[in-house]
Amino acid sequence: MAIKIAIIGCGSIGACHANAYNKLGDRVELVACCDLIEDRAKRYSENYGFGKYYTDMHKMLAECEIDAVSVCTWNAAHKDCTIAALRAGANVICEKPMAMNTAEAEEMKAEADKAGKLLMIGFVRRHGNDAATALDFIEKDYLGEIYHMKASYIRRAGFPGNWFGDKEYSGGGPLIDLGVHIIDLCRYLAGNPRPVTVYGVTFEKLGARDNIRGNVPAWQAETTVKKPKFNVEDMALATIRFDNGMVLTAEASFSLHVENDYQNIELFGTKAGLRLSPFTLYSECNDMLADIKIRGNVGEGDFFTAEIRNFLDASEGKAVCKAPAEDGVELMRILDAIYESAATGKSVDIVR
Repeated sequence: MAIKIAIIGCGSIGACHANAYNKLGDRVELVACCDLIEDRAKRYSENYGFGKYYTDMHKMLAECEIDAVSVCTWNAAHKDCTIAALRAGANVICEKPMAMNTAEAEEMKAEADKAGKLLMIGFVRRHGNDAATALDFIEKDYLGEIYHMKASYIRRAGFPGNWFGDKEYSGGGPLIDLGVHIIDLCRYLAGNPRPVTVYGVTFEKLGARDNIRGNVPAWQAETTVKKPKFNVEDMALATIRFDNGMVLTAEASFSLHVENDYQNIELFGTKAGLRLSPFTLYSECNDMLADIKIRGNVGEGDFFTAEIRNFLDASEGKAVCKAPAEDGVELMRILDAIYESAATGKSVDIVR
């Protein structure tokens, strides 16, 4: 019997979810979609094959029989949409970041636990071929003890525009939008150690850079707000220490004077180092330094389809959820601590 699907939020990330559901064929039935903008909800419904469209999520959840919901709204609406869907009896996958802060994330998890429903977080990078290959190498002890990680997600002039710069809707800038991906992926590859101490810095130096002529960022906001503003950081740096002694250094930026946009994740172990792109091991052989380049399907791959498949499998008890709510809460603790440290200029201990 097909799983009945609804999507809340018909923007760019909602399109990623809809495409993934469509690739799963008869396994799903696209029942309804919802967006604040009626024309877009209607167009989205027609483009992706949803049976109905709404502008009121509560009406949609009340009128439709729904098994699973994708929450793909701006960040400020994640909590309310997720809780409404859980209370309506649906399993939920909520896009990253899980919420605006730790308190909201904990409330969402509590609602999922109370309802006895799955709440999965959209940490899509966990579902890439590169992540699976890295885990395979780690589990087979090619790296030894991992004691340090470095992660970067940098854009030269890549502010997505509109609500992404308005803290009321986004909760922050590149840290909560881009940094969430790389910090989570590093923690996931390391076996989800618990963060204990954070030191962070944020900068507001270059702003939106909407003066750059001809610049069209690869990822752009589709949802508009009445008076767009830019009151978030344009770059963030953080050092995170975990309970197993590992240290992660991370940087994320919408705007930085570099040659090109880039993403990079590196793991450093007692036996070898690992760079995810290009996928390379750095070690030694016969008392000489050796670089080992891995051939095969080790790129990111179609991670949205893999993510949605895992969501559906986990909702039916056929697989373990790769990105459970508790990991979303832990990530929000890290982000909150980075912003607090940046504001105070002091290291922050994460207290539970």
